[in-house]
Amino acid sequence: MKAIILNLSAWVMLPIMDGFAKYLSSTIPILQITWSRYFFTVIFVLPIILVFFRKNFKWTEQPKLQLIRGLLLFCANILFFYSISIISLAKALTLAFIAPLIVTILSPILLDEKVGLRRWAAVITGFIGSLIVLRPGFVEINTASIAAIGTGFLYGIYLIVTRKLHNADHPLLTLLLTGVVGAIIGSAIMPFVWVQPTVTDWYMMLAIGFFASIGHLLLILSLRYADASKLAPFGYFEIVTNIIIGFYFFNHFPDIWTFLGLFVIISSGIYIFRREALNQPT
Repeated sequence: MKAIILNLSAWVMLPIMDGFAKYLSSTIPILQITWSRYFFTVIFVLPIILVFFRKNFKWTEQPKLQLIRGLLLFCANILFFYSISIISLAKALTLAFIAPLIVTILSPILLDEKVGLRRWAAVITGFIGSLIVLRPGFVEINTASIAAIGTGFLYGIYLIVTRKLHNADHPLLTLLLTGVVGAIIGSAIMPFVWVQPTVTDWYMMLAIGFFASIGHLLLILSLRYADASKLAPFGYFEIVTNIIIGFYFFNHFPDIWTFLGLFVIISSGIYIFRREALNQPT
């Protein structure tokens, strides 16, 4: 029960970050918003590690994988923040929920895992759910929708890399190094895109890093009490907070097609998670 509460709490915190990012996107460049997410994550996480976990830490055994993981999440965040600057939070997140399907598609290649017919059927069903949301031929597909799908694709690869790192490094070290990679790359880009934030903008950029840090720390803590495969379906709870924020602050509420596509994607994702939890390829 403790694991579930911690996990659900994380999925309440992370959409708040997205809400601030969407609000800022009208005045602050997407790359600058993304930079703030990583820069302030390092500011929050590093003291926690130095104060509470310093004795348990050692340098990463997989520096290349850590770098790749950081790059993937940084790029995924850019695409997602761009998508929510144009389309609703709910639609962008629904399309990004293809990530577990991407994991299933790539796991035979990158993880040498076997995937049976029923899981392939679940993947196909999930993509049909994405098409329901997009409705190609009925609604014009814009770059924001493509960016949201790109987010899911990159996040799926990110999840595969995270699996490879699961037993190699301390989760908090992985969180810190992910922040460091994003902060360094973002800082190198900032001179070319920087827009001077107002005091309010600074507070919001700080909040983006804060809620990102708290959300991921809660996820790490939840994994102390339960396996990732058992907690993974609770990640879909993120859409609830997402819809509430989108409706209350941006007057966006998903249409029936988004809800239908969301149901199809979530159903296929949960089926895949269950098969993985049972360690069955079918």
